[in-house]
Amino acid sequence: MLRFAVVGIDHSHTFDHVKGLLAAGGEFVGYCPKTSVPALIENFKKTYPDAPQIDRETIFADPSIDVICISAIPRDRAGLAIRAMRAGKDVMTDKPGVTTFAQLEEVKKAVAETGKIFSICFSERHCVRSAVKAAKLVKQGAIGQVIQTLGMGPHRLQLPTRPDWFFDPEAFGGIIVDIASHQIDQFLFYSGSTSGEVVASAIGNFGMPEKPAFQDFGEVLLRSDKASGYVRVDWFTPEALPTWGDGRLTILGTKGYIELRKYIDISGRPGKDHLFLVNGEENTYIDCSSEKLDYFEAFTADVRDRTETAMTQSHVYEVCRLSLEAQAKASRLGGR
Repeated sequence: MLRFAVVGIDHSHTFDHVKGLLAAGGEFVGYCPKTSVPALIENFKKTYPDAPQIDRETIFADPSIDVICISAIPRDRAGLAIRAMRAGKDVMTDKPGVTTFAQLEEVKKAVAETGKIFSICFSERHCVRSAVKAAKLVKQGAIGQVIQTLGMGPHRLQLPTRPDWFFDPEAFGGIIVDIASHQIDQFLFYSGSTSGEVVASAIGNFGMPEKPAFQDFGEVLLRSDKASGYVRVDWFTPEALPTWGDGRLTILGTKGYIELRKYIDISGRPGKDHLFLVNGEENTYIDCSSEKLDYFEAFTADVRDRTETAMTQSHVYEVCRLSLEAQAKASRLGGR
């Protein structure tokens, strides 16, 4: 049985990691309660009241722990991951796994020297049932060859809940690194691309002049030898929307297209995980709410068998590289 612990609870995606690994048969050993978001740790305690709080040093030193899950402040994730790998543990981290090129190189070095897994749980694909179903349809050839992805990742700002580091680009890596890494992952994955290039990118601050360093808008144009991709991310989800963001993905193929309305179908069907498929034979809606999430079981198998079925290490590195490059070369919009 895989035994895992949590180090770094600064983002709510940590709940996805624990829930997913428990469902895959893992044993939750405990967690380090250090956090920059006190309300988050209180919720964590209520959700997992039987999980012991353990000193961080004790977690790293325990040879019986196989995996460390990390949802720390983004700038700290790579360092914690490297420390975990050098302590003999595989890693599942929240996105972004790295916030600088230097961190990416240090992670690559640690993986090469230890043979450990550095996996980023891209929740907008790995924890979204409609995204899992879309992968199966693409693999079956339902829309032919994928030639373009259009990914949108809007988020609600929720100012009262945000810690100070949330507004510091050096802490979160910038909006493209922080959020658009999801859509960059999806572009590579659904198009079957092993590498890509950043054609253009831009960032902006349109709504928060009092936080001049903050970025509330980002866009990226991507290209590979197989497809093109466009990404738009932002912090402008209106308060009236009954969820944190109307995340969508359109996958265009040579024989049709798929649209995912991941979290809400506004003024339409209730719930989430809505998929629309249009090709030469059908124009249909698929409710994906019962689709099985397979990332966590595959990751567990990879830890056991030393394989790369959940996600290849090279894919993780390429998503990080493209995210960092798009952020670094981004033009500034909005006059701020």
